[in-house]
Amino acid sequence: MVQILLDNPLLLLFVVAAIGYPIGKIKIGGSSLGVAAVLFVGLVFGSLDPNMKLPEILYLLGLVLFIYTVGISSGPGFFASFRRKGLRDSLLVVGILTFASVLAFIAHNVLQLKATLTVGMFTGSLTNTPALAAVLEHLKEVTPKNLLDLALAEPVVGYSITYPIGVIGVILAIQILQRVWKINYVKEAQNLRDLRAGTQSLQNRTILVTKLAATQETVGKLMERNKWEVVFGRLKRGNTLTIADSHTLLQMNDLVSVVGSPEDLTGIIQQLGEPSNEQLELDRSQLDYRRIFVSNPKLTGLPLRDLNLPQQFGAIVTRVRRGDIEFIPHGDTVLEPGDRVRVVTPRENMEVLSKFFGDSYRSLSEVDVLSFSLGIALGLLLGLVPVPLPGGVTLKLGFAGGPLVVALILGSFARTGPLVWTLPYSANLTLRQLGLVLFLAGVGTRAGYPFASTFTKGGGIYLLLAGAVITCTVALVTLWIGHKLLKIPMGLLIGMLAGIQTQPAVLGFALEQTGNDLPNIGYASVYPVAIISKIVLAQLLLSLLL
Repeated sequence: MVQILLDNPLLLLFVVAAIGYPIGKIKIGGSSLGVAAVLFVGLVFGSLDPNMKLPEILYLLGLVLFIYTVGISSGPGFFASFRRKGLRDSLLVVGILTFASVLAFIAHNVLQLKATLTVGMFTGSLTNTPALAAVLEHLKEVTPKNLLDLALAEPVVGYSITYPIGVIGVILAIQILQRVWKINYVKEAQNLRDLRAGTQSLQNRTILVTKLAATQETVGKLMERNKWEVVFGRLKRGNTLTIADSHTLLQMNDLVSVVGSPEDLTGIIQQLGEPSNEQLELDRSQLDYRRIFVSNPKLTGLPLRDLNLPQQFGAIVTRVRRGDIEFIPHGDTVLEPGDRVRVVTPRENMEVLSKFFGDSYRSLSEVDVLSFSLGIALGLLLGLVPVPLPGGVTLKLGFAGGPLVVALILGSFARTGPLVWTLPYSANLTLRQLGLVLFLAGVGTRAGYPFASTFTKGGGIYLLLAGAVITCTVALVTLWIGHKLLKIPMGLLIGMLAGIQTQPAVLGFALEQTGNDLPNIGYASVYPVAIISKIVLAQLLLSLLL
């Protein structure tokens, strides 16, 4: 069986994925490893034979697919988050990673490790392959040729021993603290309207206008002054049913339907009048409603206010559903391919409105190969560019950093002329999952045998323990400072921790735990700073120890 797998790397890939994926679904104490279990199954198979490993191209392809799709979907949230807390988050990342390098320096002196093994341990405990590659390149420049082979092997040994615990330790830290602190990710996400598309439970209430103050300003002015996070829908005045938009001026005894969270609606009812038993949303005699898929690429990147729906169709969007999340739209809301919008419009306009949005389910599973390939190509080119730093150090963003930076930028733009950079929600998730499985299977099989063989040699246990201390200490300190001192929401913070580790497996685990996209935002907000910091710190640590 081993020989069959050695001769058929594709068979090895799918066997690892087929075993790892269902294992990841098994819940122990209410939690599961998720897709990260593929990594550990890969380690088991990789330990069977030194040649039992997937081709490097599969691992790199998975890494690029996963990182690029995360960046594309996180671009708008990343830049919005960076504008609010960018300096704080960057300082946190640099401080934590500097602390990790100090721990590695202490371990080097206490255990009397070789400098090359120490730096390999540092990069492995923080699961950063680009930092390891930078260390190897640096060694080529400073090591005599007769000692080069040994010098290049030792960082890889330290890396391969500590890399698995670099994943396991962080996952365990998250598991422990989310239980100790009794984190409710659903409730937490409901309180983060500025960081999420929206996860609140929405209701539709009909209100009878009886407060004179509510008739003195337009609906738009009322919403702006009171900061209401709701949408006004139907307006019934006498026997006439119309759409209430921002220019509508309410009158006494009007009936108006409002969509929002229960908390918001309670306050609005008190300011407008009193609740009505009549349910305007059920009256489809003049106005109709429908959920429509957004599949028209011409709408991508345009804010909702620029679509001029009230003027063109006498229509209004009352809700947007993105994936499993439903939220209230605003004038600056940018629709994405795959969104489902709930529209209210006169019955005769419904068909033309459906064509305007596209309403094609088939197109939502299709990927624009031109823009997708071009975006990845730009990312890979950026990753090849050497960036000189003070002290003669040169770094490259590599296969992970380059595509991520480009994807964040393109995702924030959404489109450039005729090129649409964003992906349909379902297609993005499919490509992301495929990429993550390829990456985890590749990393696991390639690290399995070195891990097993070097661990059994003298000193291997000390490297493993030192790496575990670095990983777990960094993870616990990050979570404690972030959640308890800086009051960062746990869902966002564990994504940031995955970004500090530059570890897609931890991000996959974080997404499994939260059930929302907050970890993606946290991951993307710190990843570029983290990867650059680790590349620089690894080379500085090596120079110091040598």
